[in-house]
Amino acid sequence: MRRFRIGSAFGIPIQLDLTFLLVLPLFAWIIGTQVEQTTELLNDSLGAGLDPAVLTEGSLVWVLGVVAAVGLFTGVVLHELGHSLVAIRYGYPIDSITLWLFGGIAQLTETPEDWKQELAIAVAGPAVSVALGVLSYVAFFVLPGTQSTVVEAARFVLAYLAVMNLALAVFNMLPGFPMDGGRVLRALLARTRPYARATKIAAEVGKIFAIMLGLFGLFVAGNIFLAGLAFFIYIGAEGESRQTTMAAAFEGVTVRDVMTPADHVTSVTPRLSVRDLIRTMFEERHTGYPVEKDGEVVGLVTLEDARAVREVERDAYTVGDVMTTDLYTVSPDADVMDALTQLQQNSVGRLVVTDADGAFLGLLTRSDIMTALSIIKSSSEYGSIGGSSESRTLRPEP
Repeated sequence: MRRFRIGSAFGIPIQLDLTFLLVLPLFAWIIGTQVEQTTELLNDSLGAGLDPAVLTEGSLVWVLGVVAAVGLFTGVVLHELGHSLVAIRYGYPIDSITLWLFGGIAQLTETPEDWKQELAIAVAGPAVSVALGVLSYVAFFVLPGTQSTVVEAARFVLAYLAVMNLALAVFNMLPGFPMDGGRVLRALLARTRPYARATKIAAEVGKIFAIMLGLFGLFVAGNIFLAGLAFFIYIGAEGESRQTTMAAAFEGVTVRDVMTPADHVTSVTPRLSVRDLIRTMFEERHTGYPVEKDGEVVGLVTLEDARAVREVERDAYTVGDVMTTDLYTVSPDADVMDALTQLQQNSVGRLVVTDADGAFLGLLTRSDIMTALSIIKSSSEYGSIGGSSESRTLRPEP
């Protein structure tokens, strides 16, 4: 979804996802329609002594809903800032903090593999939420109860935020990897296990938690929001487990080890017709080719480019007319995981491998990486794959 930057804190961009613009009014509406019930719960649990008659006068319930919702999500931002500042202290930059449908996300550029660092980063967010909850309760306790509408409204919001921030801390500490509690679990597991193994165990626990949360949300609480959150927890656990497994498998493996070298790559010329290009693709079972002119790679052409031309015009159009000239390049000595990140971030299927002088050395495709991963996972020695390209190069046969 599209994101909007609304500011920054400590140099970290704060962004809003479009889904947040839906959930904020929804939360404000839910809080506003349940002021009386919430007041009773706060009176029973905190001995708040709030007067529901004062709080439900006229349009005050909607003001309370908006203020409480904004305060709640401000707490979410501060929660994520807690994670972020500790991560920065350990040398892990933060790309951004994003508010979205299910709360907030602090996007680290790199996940720490030192269990002590991950533990500190993971608990920092819930610690901030607990501190906010305590501060809100202290402010509520200090504020004297009166019949003033403004004071009574302030006491309601403070009591609500005290409870909700503590609830946020408790919920985040549940072992639903990749939530905070799941990261704490992985950090503790990583004390005595390889990082990839600790991640796999934590992810399996997280998926079980997600299934239980989803079933509870659907059949017990009747809450579709919980079911949706469970789905994203499950997907997040599976995705991070897969990413960590790949990182462990490709440790020490460079682009040179897995790329298809230039002498195994078929190139085409800009003058080739689109019809002949498609015929070449059919014969060679490849869907993308570098385009060479005077010994220099000037573009890439894919099956998608060819399909964009109507069949009756494929003799008239050439590769030069449809090829992509914005080339994404990578060094042969780059780490494979960095190259994969580049592929994903740019939404492309292949990278052109060049040396420092810009000479074409080969292509790296997603297929190359996945084939190499399959070979490595079938080996009992992950660590022996990378390194010198003399006898360890992994690539699919042309």
